[in-house]
Amino acid sequence: MQIFRHFPEVSETPCAVAIGNFDGLHIGHQAILRSLTQYSQQLMSCVMTFEPHAREFFAPQNAPARLTSLREKLEMFEAAGVEKVHVCHFDAAFAAMSAQSFMHDILHRSLAARRVIVGKDFCFGAKRSGSLYTLQEGGEALGFSVEPVPNVMLGEVRVSSTEVRSALGMGNLQLAQALLGRPYSISGHIVHGDQLGRELGYPTANVQMQHDKPPLTGIYAVKLRGVGHMPLPGVASLGVRPTVKNDGKPTLEVHMFDFDRDIYGQHVQVQFLKKIREELKFPDLDALKRAMAADEKAAREFFVTDE
Repeated sequence: MQIFRHFPEVSETPCAVAIGNFDGLHIGHQAILRSLTQYSQQLMSCVMTFEPHAREFFAPQNAPARLTSLREKLEMFEAAGVEKVHVCHFDAAFAAMSAQSFMHDILHRSLAARRVIVGKDFCFGAKRSGSLYTLQEGGEALGFSVEPVPNVMLGEVRVSSTEVRSALGMGNLQLAQALLGRPYSISGHIVHGDQLGRELGYPTANVQMQHDKPPLTGIYAVKLRGVGHMPLPGVASLGVRPTVKNDGKPTLEVHMFDFDRDIYGQHVQVQFLKKIREELKFPDLDALKRAMAADEKAAREFFVTDE
C-alpha cells in the first residue's frame, strides 16, 4: 500500500476514492471500504483521510477521544486491500477550501477520481458548505460518479464512532466489539516505566499511547498481541494512576500472567476484553497491592470462563 502526505498536481491513474476520518474503522467504515475495493480490477482503490481530525483542529480541548492512531488506521486500510492512502493535513488552508475547489482541484485533478464513495451524511468544503447533493452534481460535470453508502444499523442503533466511544466509556466492551467487528484495542511500543509494578510483585509492560485522551479508563482483562505467536492473557490498567501520581497523564500498563521477558521496544496490540473495575485512588501502596491481586484473580477467572 502506498501512503502519501501530499496531493500531486495532476494524476493520470484513474481511481475510486473513499473519503472520511475513519476513526475506529467500525463496521460502517468497513462497508465503505468494501464498496471501494470492489472496483479494484478497474480502478486503483484510494482512501483520503485527515490528520488531525477536523474537530481537533477547530476545538482541540473539546475534541472527542481518538479510537485509533494514524498507524492503526493505516494498518487496517492495508488489511482491507486499499492500494493507496492520502493523509490530508487538516490545517487552516484546507479548512478554508471551497467545495468547488475540493472537487475540481483534489478529486478531479490530483486524484483522477472516477468514483467517489462516502457516507450518506458526508459534508465537505469551507464551513461544511458542500453536501452529498453538491458532490453528485459536481461529479456529473467533472466525470466522476458518487456512491453514497447507507448507514449501517446494529439493531436500532446507527453505527458510528460516537456510539463506539459511548460504549467504551460505559465499559460495555461487548457492544463496542459488535460495533467495531473486533475487540477494541490500543497499539504502541513497550517503553520504560518507573518499575513500581515490579516492586509490588506485578511487573507490567508500559505501552506508549499516541493520544492523551483515551476513550476508556479502568482495569481490564486483556490479551496482548505481538510477542510470540500466541496472544498473552493479562490484566491492564489504563488511567492516571491516582494512588502514586498527582495530575498524571493516562498510562497503559499490562501485567501478563506467568511472563518474565524483556520486550522493551516491541510494538504490541492490547485487546480489551472485559472491564473489571473503575480506576480508584487507594490510601497506600499496601491497599493498591491487595487490589492488584484481586484484579489478577478476576482476570484469570474471566479467561477460564471465557475459554
